[in-house]
Amino acid sequence: MSDLGKVAPEFFDEYLYPRLGASRDDVALGPKHGVDFGLLDVDGTAVVLATDPVSVLPDLGFDRAGRFALHIVLADVAVSGLAPSHLAISFSLPPEMTDEQFADLWAAMDEEAAELGISIVTGHTARYAGCSFPWVGAATALAVGDHDDVVRPDGARPGDSVLVTKGPAVEATGLLTTLFGDRMELAETTLDEARARLDETRTVRDARAAADAGGVTAMHDATEGGLQGALCEVAESAGVRIDAERNAVPLRPGVAETCESLDIDPWHATSSGTLVLTVAESAVDDVVSALEGRGTPVGVAGTVSAGEGVYLDGERVEHPRVDPSWAVYEAFATED
Repeated sequence: MSDLGKVAPEFFDEYLYPRLGASRDDVALGPKHGVDFGLLDVDGTAVVLATDPVSVLPDLGFDRAGRFALHIVLADVAVSGLAPSHLAISFSLPPEMTDEQFADLWAAMDEEAAELGISIVTGHTARYAGCSFPWVGAATALAVGDHDDVVRPDGARPGDSVLVTKGPAVEATGLLTTLFGDRMELAETTLDEARARLDETRTVRDARAAADAGGVTAMHDATEGGLQGALCEVAESAGVRIDAERNAVPLRPGVAETCESLDIDPWHATSSGTLVLTVAESAVDDVVSALEGRGTPVGVAGTVSAGEGVYLDGERVEHPRVDPSWAVYEAFATED
């Protein structure tokens, strides 16, 4: 467990997966490595839920940090195709965080949640010795709806097309340049472009637009392990093969230059806000139109077929397992 980020599949299979408490008939989808959410059947109603850390980065300013943290928490439920509706959140705050700082953070999260139609129904807030930024708690997001409307994370089918929004390393680029850009040897115009990517790390509205267009069989947010990791997780969870072309995927301004400067592979770096979608061939145009209508760049990147694995530009690739942006963040954060 020495690597930063999510535990390896081997660790998950040995320590977590065999020990899931009681077996209940209302669990329609339980924990699987690479699968974003769980699914309950409550008297015929689908309840989607997912838990994630709350990451607060003070250097963003507490208003922006709150919105960023909230959208990271909501992403795993948003890819179910149902609109996130409820939130439970727990804060374990550093003792040095002031009441005023927390008020700014909470006001931003409340405003964003209200705009998205999400009710905060329970939580816990306290300061504890030993707690420190950025990891200051955890939250569980929920969505409630019809089972027929749920887009399962393992739903990719042979014959589907693969769509990718925004492209690789959106989150890594936006976050690292916003926090540490003054230490990077990049032109100011490039830094401005790269920093703008941070505001693209939001999936809720894109996921809703795609689901409402119809024909989406799977959705996945490209977080740790980046876009390559997300493609591998979609293929593995559904037991299918994915063929994709890098040039068919959007590449946002500032991404290539930032990743080259930091010596990281953009396809391996976290890219929250980037959606990988598998879509029935007959619905591709509708989904593309819905996303582009929101101003979201999207590319028809490949196809799903029978088989296994992911092939980029014809070459078999594996899940990166270790996200290179974590080590870069740690190096900058501890430099002083």
